[in-house]
Amino acid sequence: MPDKIIERILAAADTPDLLDILTNRLSLSDLQSLLLEVYRQHAASLTPSDILKQYENNRFVVPSQVNPQQQLEFDHLAYSVLPPGFEALELSPVSPLGTNSVVATVNQNKVLSTIRNTEVTADVTNVLALECAKRRRAAKHTRDHEIIKLCASHRVLRTQQVNSPNLFQHFRLLGLCTAGRDRGSYSFEIDALIEHLEFYFRLFEAANHSGFVIADVRVSLTAFDKIRYNALQVSVLEKLATQYPQISFAFDRERETGRGYYDSAGFHIYGRDSSGTEYFLVDGGFTDWTQQLLNNKKERLLISGIGSERFVLCFR
Repeated sequence: MPDKIIERILAAADTPDLLDILTNRLSLSDLQSLLLEVYRQHAASLTPSDILKQYENNRFVVPSQVNPQQQLEFDHLAYSVLPPGFEALELSPVSPLGTNSVVATVNQNKVLSTIRNTEVTADVTNVLALECAKRRRAAKHTRDHEIIKLCASHRVLRTQQVNSPNLFQHFRLLGLCTAGRDRGSYSFEIDALIEHLEFYFRLFEAANHSGFVIADVRVSLTAFDKIRYNALQVSVLEKLATQYPQISFAFDRERETGRGYYDSAGFHIYGRDSSGTEYFLVDGGFTDWTQQLLNNKKERLLISGIGSERFVLCFR
């Protein structure tokens, strides 16, 4: 479908090589200057009634359904149970063009690109990974084994159509990233994974004491790298199952979603609301993003995130 649209536009412009000119013959800065003028002239032709009509019909500009006071309460709970060493950041509304598609292999059409060579932030962890890589590179010669732990609660926007009442075009995400260097014996990965999982367990417990209702929490862990199965079974699942008997733990050996996005391991966390409906709450796993960003195979990165706005809407 997009190819047909492009073909129609090129035919209407009577300039068959227009796409090549804009993509390959103009620098990004020159393209930005050209598009800024195009949109300036288009904006100058709009009337106040045009703006109101757009506001009424554009799915990207609809206000959130969640009470902001309840959202703030959830964020406060999350920050209050952060593990030691985690730094909370307030991210920019935009990130570099390609943040999601170049490193994380998400289709660029799923994010809102801007004409200033940026994109509206579509995932917290992608941006936190950039910040982790920046800090890891700065510490390379002095504190190479320093672990970077970052957290952010941020409103993100995605462009694919959503048709569920519990899914939104823009929504708040709470994300965590732990970045460091391979220590051998899979020890960095095990420690980071346990720390992330225990954070969510504490968050759910705190939520249950603060007006939210979440029950039957269960963790599903997948070893995309099969050689890590025994280490994850003994050092993560069995250990946590003993410490948290109220939570269910299991391996999902059939899971394929996330393979290629995550590498050695990934996990999901689920929970039920007061009516017994189960929701997929937390997605996490190890990625090679900092390896790519720093061109170093020894770099390690664990990311995880929860749709906090959806949690507030469904479990409050």
